[in-house]
Amino acid sequence: MHWLHPWFLLLLPVAAVPFLLKSRHAQAYSWLEMVPDDPFSERIHVLVKAATALLLLCLVLALASPQGDSHEEQKVGKGAQSVFVIDRSVSMDHPFAGQATGGHAAEIKSAAARRLITAFIDSRPDDMMGVVGFTNSALYGMKITTNRDGIHAAIQAATGPALNQTNIGAGITNAVTLFENIPSTGSRAIVLLSDGAGKLSPRVKYQIRKQLVGKKLNLYWIVLREPDDISIFNGNQYDDDHLPEAIALDRFFQSLNIKYKAFEADNATALESALREIDAKEKNVIQYGVIIPGHDYAKDLIIVAFLLGLGLILIKQIKVY
Repeated sequence: MHWLHPWFLLLLPVAAVPFLLKSRHAQAYSWLEMVPDDPFSERIHVLVKAATALLLLCLVLALASPQGDSHEEQKVGKGAQSVFVIDRSVSMDHPFAGQATGGHAAEIKSAAARRLITAFIDSRPDDMMGVVGFTNSALYGMKITTNRDGIHAAIQAATGPALNQTNIGAGITNAVTLFENIPSTGSRAIVLLSDGAGKLSPRVKYQIRKQLVGKKLNLYWIVLREPDDISIFNGNQYDDDHLPEAIALDRFFQSLNIKYKAFEADNATALESALREIDAKEKNVIQYGVIIPGHDYAKDLIIVAFLLGLGLILIKQIKVY
């Protein structure tokens, strides 16, 4: 057992206060022989002091937060170790290219991504997931973990607007590093979600290639199309010297020695379909350790203090003067 706030133990002498104070109801008599002995009341009086002291002791110990020792349990399931790399540029707050408004406000890309990724996470309880956002640089969101509350919070943060820049290279390299300190188990995938590409320098391309060696990572790129954007699947219409950034990035990903697939989504339904396909592909046996926190004894102490308080109130009500 350990204490989260051990400095509260300095208040332990407070528990002796009931035995140090005299009763405020004490009476003065000129002749003590006229007062009959009342051993029952004396015992009750001592019991009340002891109960009050124990109540104070429980409160002090509860403030110190005693915790039982945590332990690790091995879990086996079917899922993947994956990292979501999410574009946080201001253009993510624009509607989809193919969004038909019909006179109603269209769902913006970041809101749809937040909603559908959250549903994706909730549908895969055995997954270990991490989150990286990026604009002009990578923005660390969450390490690869099974902590669903932490993952949801990171997704919330990563789908908010930031700067009007798209540095995909920083997002990818940061995502790869998250796999370095965890044992490999199940599928391992990076899911890149962006509405633009950005040009990768030769140095960044070299770094990405070098980092991916031996990692056995699968890469998925979901392109959230803007109005009038070209399709990355029309690359044969351009010569190699004048490739648009999105098509050049797609070809670079294809040249990597990893499993790679690109999707285009011009509405929320297409984005949902892409995530559903990824969900079907990334399901292998996965084994990981889960930290089980120790017992929280502070709750037990609070309950004991509450019951003692109720008992003292009852005794107060039946006191005879």
